[in-house]
Amino acid sequence: MSEEVIKNTGNTDFLTGKMKPLYFHYLTAAFGSALISSIYGVVDMAMVGQYQGPNGTAALAVVSPIWNIIYSLGLLMGIGGSVLFSTLRGESKQNQKKSNEYFTASLIGVAILAAIAWMAVIFFDRELLILFGAEETLLPLAQRYLLPVKFAVPSFLLTQLLAAFLRNDGNPGLATKAVLFGGIFNVFGDWFFVFALDMGVMGAGLATVMGSVFSLIIMLTHFFSKKNTLRLEKPAKLFSMLKSISVTGFSTFFLDVAMGILTMLFNRQILQYLGTDALSVYGIIINISTFVQCCAYSIGQASQPIISTNFGAHKGKRIREVLQYALATAAVFGLIWTALAEFAPNLFVSIFMAPTDGILEIAPAIIRSYGISFLLLPLNIFSTYYFQALMKPSISFVVSVSRGAVVSGILIYLLPSIAGADSLWFAMPITELLVAIFVVIMMTRYTKQLLSDDRKQNA
Repeated sequence: MSEEVIKNTGNTDFLTGKMKPLYFHYLTAAFGSALISSIYGVVDMAMVGQYQGPNGTAALAVVSPIWNIIYSLGLLMGIGGSVLFSTLRGESKQNQKKSNEYFTASLIGVAILAAIAWMAVIFFDRELLILFGAEETLLPLAQRYLLPVKFAVPSFLLTQLLAAFLRNDGNPGLATKAVLFGGIFNVFGDWFFVFALDMGVMGAGLATVMGSVFSLIIMLTHFFSKKNTLRLEKPAKLFSMLKSISVTGFSTFFLDVAMGILTMLFNRQILQYLGTDALSVYGIIINISTFVQCCAYSIGQASQPIISTNFGAHKGKRIREVLQYALATAAVFGLIWTALAEFAPNLFVSIFMAPTDGILEIAPAIIRSYGISFLLLPLNIFSTYYFQALMKPSISFVVSVSRGAVVSGILIYLLPSIAGADSLWFAMPITELLVAIFVVIMMTRYTKQLLSDDRKQNA
């Protein structure tokens, strides 16, 4: 692929640039975007926890799976479509029109999913919250939080879609700026609506909605910039494209869905075996996990456009190089978050709620036990992006479903009955270890295959 063609696609550096500065440029942008995105729910829970106490934290833990589903639907179309978009542009100049057909198909797909999610939240919020573990005390609080959200569900899906395509269209900075602005507004909006206007939990929901809408408006300015190469092109085979997008993006989609599934399973088991104080502590763990996952997402989102484009151009050595930087970053993030969980558990408690004596007594042991999983979590989540970018959706699917439902679900249900209630907190550390073994084996195999194909291509 000539340098002129690459410039025309907005991916100049993906095939020719020095990998280290390129990777860290994209990592910085992706990290900022993922971090601020995670702040929406985290700040909401922190503010509501301070205002309402442990019940507020527990109520937002019940709402958390709904957020996971909403965001994951945006990622399904965004990541799935953008992987195919970049792979096509790495292969040939003639693919630019077809790549934009995938962009258009992704937009149509996310509009359909947004409509479905919107109707579900409007008409079935009570049923969803009860399914995810709400009971008499928590249900009214959770419903008050969701009331403003009912007016803007599509905004959350569209921001996920556009952020993915902006990164693949060579404009990661705008995605970061958009999410940064929305996140900052959410922080100050939470304080203003929750405390200054005394709106409580509903104020937190309102601030989150407004922050998302502002982010979306800023992202839309990309279509008026010189960097933009995204165009609306009528998809030649819409249903076939939607199928390809869904298959490619499913594992990333399932990462967030899995958080909802895990939250639901944990909520039910915690209430059965350990009570509401433990559920409040789990609400804190959800927030810590959100930050750890945002670090993992940033590695995947930084690497995916580079890997996808180079995969399309058959440049295995460059893929291996970005993989080395990604694995090192995953190791650093894993060590930092595990250390914080082990050595400063009560720091998180003081941030996310006004704790009772009972909470302070049980929280450190719970956070330390669960926190062991943070060591391998970044590696496992990054691997799903890696396998997606190499067009290996089946392997990515196995990783996502194993850690997000199958292995974790079995352990969540079996451990308390076999080894006592407190063993529940070791379900995720064991899951992450088992999944990581599979990930390392598959990653080694496919990376060797890439290098072999690279040598054949250049022979």
